[in-house]
Amino acid sequence: MRDRISLLIIDDDADDRNLFLEAVKEVDEEIECITASDGKEALDLLKNSSSLPDFIFLDLRMPRFNGKKCLFEIKNDERLKSIPVIIYTTSKEIEESRDLKEMGAIHFISKPTNPEEIYYLVSFTLEEQLRILPRKNQA
Repeated sequence: MRDRISLLIIDDDADDRNLFLEAVKEVDEEIECITASDGKEALDLLKNSSSLPDFIFLDLRMPRFNGKKCLFEIKNDERLKSIPVIIYTTSKEIEESRDLKEMGAIHFISKPTNPEEIYYLVSFTLEEQLRILPRKNQA
């Protein structure tokens, strides 16, 4: 079992990243958070890191290198593809959410607009996924 949980938060909006970081710390101060401002920066971080995050929270709508492109790259990389990716976005398109799940995203969640909603998103997702994570690591 892991000692410390780590998250990669990929979002082009600095305010949203900071709200997310604050919400994560409210859930558990021991969670390590790494951030990236777009998909290209995130992929560079992931490919050059010796340790990988337990979860990736990925904004879909970003300039330069968007979330869909980033998800595609993650899920087509042998080393990265097993990291659970949670898409959070302002989009509410059902067809798009189906496409992203087929690409390998584990959740598609509407982007929260206030700290309480972000806290709920983070705590719910982590609690749900942590029930699964230890079983994956036992194999």
